[in-house]
Amino acid sequence: MRNQSARDILDNALLRVEGSTAIAVIANPEIVARVEIIVRNLQNRAGVRLVLACALAKVHQPNVDIRKPYTEIGTPDSFSGRTYDEQYIAGFITDNQLPCNATTAFLTPALRNIEAMLTPDVNLVGRPPIVYQSAIQLLTDVSNGSITAEALLAETIRLLLVVREEQRGRMEALLAGIRTVDGAVPLSAEGIVTLVEHHLHLPNASRLPVLIVSAAYEAGGVQLGERIRPLESHNAADKQTGSIGDVEVTLIGDDQVITGYEMKMKRVTRGDIDIALTKIIKHDIQNYIFVTTDEIDASVKEYAISCYEKTGGVEIAVLDCIAFLRHFLHLFHRRRAAFVEAYQQLVMDQPESAVGQPLKEAWLAMRRAAEVRIDTLTEE
Repeated sequence: MRNQSARDILDNALLRVEGSTAIAVIANPEIVARVEIIVRNLQNRAGVRLVLACALAKVHQPNVDIRKPYTEIGTPDSFSGRTYDEQYIAGFITDNQLPCNATTAFLTPALRNIEAMLTPDVNLVGRPPIVYQSAIQLLTDVSNGSITAEALLAETIRLLLVVREEQRGRMEALLAGIRTVDGAVPLSAEGIVTLVEHHLHLPNASRLPVLIVSAAYEAGGVQLGERIRPLESHNAADKQTGSIGDVEVTLIGDDQVITGYEMKMKRVTRGDIDIALTKIIKHDIQNYIFVTTDEIDASVKEYAISCYEKTGGVEIAVLDCIAFLRHFLHLFHRRRAAFVEAYQQLVMDQPESAVGQPLKEAWLAMRRAAEVRIDTLTEE
């Protein structure tokens, strides 16, 4: 084992299970149930990456203690779980399209800044608690000899493959359902607004306003003579990326950003506008637009308008997300079907950490239901 690279260990574990995903690697049903908990919980994906990283480290370095994934512990048998997670697990799950978050588990609030061995009596403050409890117990199962690290790694990968195929099957069925109504009367502008609004109200939908604005430019950008620049990661701060906003608009054939959009799932404040002013000073742009899903305070809107002269002619606007969408769909009425396709593609292409599987499936199901209803009404 010591002569194997960490990536070889992962690839060999994959080869061990990918041809027989219906058969558990681990005989103990209680331990398999714990792996199921961390793999299938869509609310928190940190547990599965924690277990993958620690199991990999133990196989790669048999002398380490699987319960000590922090070099801050300071003992010879401790190791950097974050290093294994970021350098090996990240690429492996991306290459094999496994249903895990794209970011390391060790920067989540429950797992960072820890200098203690992970044992069942450690209280990791995270939700749901059962994910962390199950993950720590699995590390303990390896430590006390109930299972091997190789078996835990292979079983976790097996169940990730099972979940991946289940998700693909549901998505294919939903997409097939949408294709069966090809040629039907397209949704009206107001029907699309209602559909997207319902999607926005689902849990964990903070990425969707960015996709709404992006889809509008995908659908109508040629007519406007404008295009959007590639989207940054949903959790990347503007300070880190150097970007002007969540969505940046340029003229077609030009890289100069002329409009920046910043999305808010809460009220826009004067402080937000002041921060925008500092960006405007650094960049030669024409518009800075806030799009919010919350109420718009009249005084904040007035303050944004008052900045026009201060900026020498750069407009700052605060818009309601749904109002923005409604106006676009009526202004570009003949492009409304293109908007739906663009929005759907953006939703489907987002990583799990940005738009989770439940949100993707919900969109397809709601769209299917809306289009079938329109088709039925037309026949009547």
